[in-house]
Formats: sequence, structure tokens, C-alpha cells
Amino acid sequence: MRKRSEPHTFEQRLDEQRRRLEEELARLPDGGQREAVVARLEQLKTAAEMHGFLMLREAAAASR
Repeated sequence: MRKRSEPHTFEQRLDEQRRRLEEELARLPDGGQREAVVARLEQLKTAAEMHGFLMLREAAAASR
């Protein structure tokens, strides 16, 4: 029987994806593909910021 891996949090998945894209970016020459990876990294940063904001609001609502 296969052992199930530990579930990963949203933050962990974002961080892993960011690391993979940064490694890919380091290998890419200037051009369209590189720009697409940069845009994806910006999207991940925005997603992480939004998630952090929503978690703070959720925590504040739970403490009321």
C-alpha cells in the first residue's frame, strides 16, 4: 500500500512553485518565454499577498 504524503498548505505550494520558476528563469535567455515566467512570478506574489490579507481578516473575524 502506498504511503500518502503530508498535505501541503497553500503557502507551501506557492513557495515551491516560486522556487521552480526562479530556477527556470535563471536558465532562460531574454525573450517571450522569460517574460511569461516573470509574469507568472508576479502572479504568485500577488496570490501570496492576497492570501495573507484574507487570513488576517479571517483571524480577526474569528476573534470577535
